[in-house]
Amino acid sequence: MADHVTTGRPSKALRRVLVPLALAQFICSFAGSNMNVMINDMSKDLDTTVQGIQVAITIFLLVMAALMIPGGKLTDRYGRKRLFTLGLVVYGVGALLSAAAPGLGVLILGNSILEGVGTALLIPPVYILTTLLFTEITSRARAFGAISAMGGVGAAAGPLIGGLITSAISWRAAFVFQALVIAAIVLLSRHVEDPLPPDPTRAFDTGGAVLSSVGLILVVSGILATDNNIWLMLGLVAAGSLVLLWFFLSMRAKERAGKEALLSTSLFRNRTSNLGLITQNAQWLMLMGVSFTVAAYLQVVHGYDAIQTGVIFTAATVGLLASSLGAERFAKRRAQRTLIMGGFLLTTAGIVVFLTMVSLAVSKDLTSAWVFAPGLFLIGLGVGLMLTPSVNLVQSAFGEELQGEISGLSRSVSNLGSSLGTAIAGTILVAGITATPERSYGLALAVLALVGVVGLAASAMLPRTPAPVTTAQEATA
Repeated sequence: MADHVTTGRPSKALRRVLVPLALAQFICSFAGSNMNVMINDMSKDLDTTVQGIQVAITIFLLVMAALMIPGGKLTDRYGRKRLFTLGLVVYGVGALLSAAAPGLGVLILGNSILEGVGTALLIPPVYILTTLLFTEITSRARAFGAISAMGGVGAAAGPLIGGLITSAISWRAAFVFQALVIAAIVLLSRHVEDPLPPDPTRAFDTGGAVLSSVGLILVVSGILATDNNIWLMLGLVAAGSLVLLWFFLSMRAKERAGKEALLSTSLFRNRTSNLGLITQNAQWLMLMGVSFTVAAYLQVVHGYDAIQTGVIFTAATVGLLASSLGAERFAKRRAQRTLIMGGFLLTTAGIVVFLTMVSLAVSKDLTSAWVFAPGLFLIGLGVGLMLTPSVNLVQSAFGEELQGEISGLSRSVSNLGSSLGTAIAGTILVAGITATPERSYGLALAVLALVGVVGLAASAMLPRTPAPVTTAQEATA
């Protein structure tokens, strides 16, 4: 990667650029988790059900996953800074619309659609710009560590911040808070410069964008339909898989014909990147799945209000901050593969500890909120430990010419994990598979622990040393 990107730029200038990028990741992750503690308040105020709010949350995550790949590709044509700013504006409008929503339909339009579209436009530039501006492994690890920390804090502290705002004012004020943060990011991002010029002549694969979006929507819609009709679920998942296969075959055909495809198929021939994408999907599936399950458990079973639920989640936030902010130091001492494996071990162990402590509390009729803290702390510690090396590993596997594509694919896979985490956990809870509520929530967490085992297996297959960077010339070849 070209060294001229950072030549002559003082570290203070780079830190100033990093602030709005990290804040952007924070607010998008916050939006995906803060609604978990507002479920009861929102459902009553909007005259809907808990399942209705779950649908709104899942659609938001799904829109991000479906549009992240096209959003990443558009950065090559229109520029990373321009897409970043446009995404912020769309997101801000959606947040204000959500704050004034009279019913579930308007909430879905503002929060699920507009905020989802805005996120899909602004998040790929965050990771592309970071990769281009920070060229050394340790400095990039520090930058991604800050961004991942803010993203993880947004997801983990979302319940606390959302709970405080909901209890002090109302759930609508939480969306006003988002709009204010967006306004601050717009002001701070004035110093962000695009290191690569946009190419307005760059073709955009509209057909590929439609196929990828439709395929992802069908797959997750199938997961959501599990508690309604098993045959509908199988049909939607099968249809989505076929559409995604069609999408891949169409990309390969366009490349052979010398046409511009939405994604280069070479992205899927990099073993390191493929395994890294699997770990990213599993990480966010676990984080969002645990967040939704635990928040619902505390409110529905134990009757905690929004602020009480948020305070309990502080343990996860502390753990996540402690490990994420040490990303640069860890990168110097340990291989990325080791850090990712350690993260999955800690997160899975945290789920086991949480289930064990809850089981003991129920059997002994203990009501102290402290019984939830050890497990949540370990979960946050584990997630924070592996988020940064996974992102760094995937982004660093490709040259600057492919950053738009791999950033879109990486964020799409991560957000697909987020939507699947909420969908799978929510489906198990709504289905009421077991006779008692505690066992239903325990089953949901057990499934998430199994995902951790899959992630651990994938991380164990990662190379011990960094793989060669794939360039655009190699991709074409």
